[in-house]
Amino acid sequence: MRAFVPSRPHYSRLEFARGGAGAFVGIVIASVVVRAIGAGPVGLPFIVAPIGASAVLVFAAPASPLAQPWAVLGGNTASAAVGVMAANLVDDTMTAAALAVGAAIVVMMLLGCLHPPGGACALFAAVGAKAVREQGFAFALWPVAANTTALLLVAITVNNLTGRQYPHVATPPPAGPSSIDKPPTQRLGLQTTDVEAAIKRLDQGLDVNPADVVTLIRDAERHALDRRLGQLAVGSIMARDVQTVHPDDSLFRGRMLMNRHHVKALPVLSPDDHVLGIVSIADLFNLDIAELAPVSSVMTTDVATIRDDSPVANIIQLMTDRGFQHIPVVDGDGRLVGIVTRNELIAVMHRALLGDGVA
Repeated sequence: MRAFVPSRPHYSRLEFARGGAGAFVGIVIASVVVRAIGAGPVGLPFIVAPIGASAVLVFAAPASPLAQPWAVLGGNTASAAVGVMAANLVDDTMTAAALAVGAAIVVMMLLGCLHPPGGACALFAAVGAKAVREQGFAFALWPVAANTTALLLVAITVNNLTGRQYPHVATPPPAGPSSIDKPPTQRLGLQTTDVEAAIKRLDQGLDVNPADVVTLIRDAERHALDRRLGQLAVGSIMARDVQTVHPDDSLFRGRMLMNRHHVKALPVLSPDDHVLGIVSIADLFNLDIAELAPVSSVMTTDVATIRDDSPVANIIQLMTDRGFQHIPVVDGDGRLVGIVTRNELIAVMHRALLGDGVA
């Protein structure tokens, strides 16, 4: 019996506002567009009821596969056409209605645009009033497709302006240093194919995107690791005695600093200590460039930095998946305060695995 009263999702105030205000604006615009033009026979509705159900999905559950633009537009339009066809083929209204909904579901599944309100569009077209019958197959385009398109344009605008990406795209994995192998964190643990296989085995028709499930679990794993490390901040493990150079310094100076201090990378700083780039031992010693050439001629400008108050767990993906070996640490103003190398990270992970604590 508990299944009839599922746990209540937690909605933020922004989600309440997005759902309510977004649907209000969407329905108004979808109605005005069709009503203002007024094409079609007398009595043709300027908005169809299933658009209300579509509004629930695109504003309250925009990440659902059933709420994506092709599902909404294709599902509503194709289903309305199926409903008109069923009404033309079968005289009995009840039979036509049943045929319309059943066939619409199959058509939406075949076209990859399954959208629950599509079933209502098919039913509405199959049992519609005289004006709907007079409109015929054009009913699928006007008003159904017109209503749906207007609603989608509002949904795209409202969702993206309020911080929710729509159309929804699963967060892409970070690019790894190799074009052949997946990044290390994606070679381990749960894979998208594992989720797809589990959904198939369970055979429950779960309405989830496997890539979203993997993203969710990996984010949870990262925060669990952060908890395991005792909320340890990057500033607690970074090396503070950082050797640095400026863009105009010579390669000779850079090589001298590396040899003297036994380091393998030097952050390149602006006069106000902001990180402009980084030079590695490979940059300085493996290139046939004059020693008096400036450091700026070989430095890497696409350098990743991390705040000193960030959790240590945040730095793991930067080093493992993106292949960074040295990550400059900056304060809240973006000024260099330290550096983290793989040596510091390995030491922290070793103590965490042994259960010795890292505080």
